Amino acid sequence: MAHIVIIGAGIGGMPMAYEMRELARPDDVITVVSNSPTFHFVPSNPWVAVDWRQRGDIELDIEPALARRNIGFSSAGAKRVHPAENRVELGDGSSIVYDYLVIATGPKLAFDEVPGLGPASLGGHTQSICHVDHAVDAQHAWHSFVKDPGPIVVGAVQGASCYGPAYEFAMIMETDLRRRKLRDKVPMTYVTPEPYIGHLGLGGVGDSKGLLESTFRDRHIKWICNAKTTRVEAGRMFVTEHDEDGKPKKEHELPFKYSMMLPAFKGVDAVAGIEGLTNPRGFITIDAFQRNPKYRNVYSVGVCVAIPPVEATPLPVGAPKTGYMIESMVTATAHNIRAAMEGREPAKTATWNAVCLADFGDSGAAFVALPQIPPRNVNWFSEGKWVHLAKIGFEKYFLRKMRKGTSEPVFEKMVLKAMGIAKLKA
Repeated sequence: MAHIVIIGAGIGGMPMAYEMRELARPDDVITVVSNSPTFHFVPSNPWVAVDWRQRGDIELDIEPALARRNIGFSSAGAKRVHPAENRVELGDGSSIVYDYLVIATGPKLAFDEVPGLGPASLGGHTQSICHVDHAVDAQHAWHSFVKDPGPIVVGAVQGASCYGPAYEFAMIMETDLRRRKLRDKVPMTYVTPEPYIGHLGLGGVGDSKGLLESTFRDRHIKWICNAKTTRVEAGRMFVTEHDEDGKPKKEHELPFKYSMMLPAFKGVDAVAGIEGLTNPRGFITIDAFQRNPKYRNVYSVGVCVAIPPVEATPLPVGAPKTGYMIESMVTATAHNIRAAMEGREPAKTATWNAVCLADFGDSGAAFVALPQIPPRNVNWFSEGKWVHLAKIGFEKYFLRKMRKGTSEPVFEKMVLKAMGIAKLKA
């Protein structure tokens, strides 16, 4: 009998638990540890922020869902991982011992790296869509904003590594404002450390630069690239624009009545600074099999995994970890843990393909980068209303999958087939 502990119950942790249950032996014990009793579908947070969804629409209770698959659960949260002792110290003072550990925590949101960044609850002046709690706060702020509209500043700060949601939210806000007949009252500026619009942390995908620039022009959204956000004050953002050599080029003081800026990510406190387990940013270092090189019974999936940037850029731009990429990490990890339990060497590797559906409110953009780091076998980017509809379908499908306790990627396969791309999964 083996005890497999999974830290995190998000888009990586929940599917990891279900897939591990399918591959584990009957007497193996699986326990999920989370700092929240509920799962929420993070990709829908932008819709919550503009009141197109309510919190309850995208959230579910974790414990009963896991219990149906004979998976244990603790909402005490992980206070500290002790990999040399095969032990996780929990937030309530107790500990849990494991034979195999999967770290799927997601990131720590590094709002503190830019003075004044982040929700008011954290002392900041900008909104966030990274967590449903933040999205609910952003929704309340949106209600106030549309009663007295003004300039919007939206985007991401230096070191961010997930740009799709920033583009999504800019477009979703723009769509909502048009529906409210308020668009003419709201100047919009997109601020990003990317060297150009559509870089996405991937060095561009297909003609993402041209298509997204065109979309921004059509929707009258201005942009500043190679932008370092230095500080945020109430109603004002201070941004230094850099040239292609990374040297300061121009100072911007941007007024705003509403702002959402994605922060940089770090590893969570439970693992930060553990030598041999994490890199300097606190992300889990792994080999080709999702396994930590030093602690070989520790695996990791999702945003908390250390991935180097795709290319050098004037300002720090991280590489994204999309849902499809995380799914492939989960599958590889589950198979490799089963192999380890049987005394075999791991053989499964994740595909590391970037596949994303980005909603634009009344249309959307889909991109596929196979593999993530160029040169690529597939380098594809497209826009259309079908992406908006597919994103809605994916939300419903994924939440149902989490409630039922299945990890079979039926919908993902259908969407990929619709895009003319098949057999992506290793």
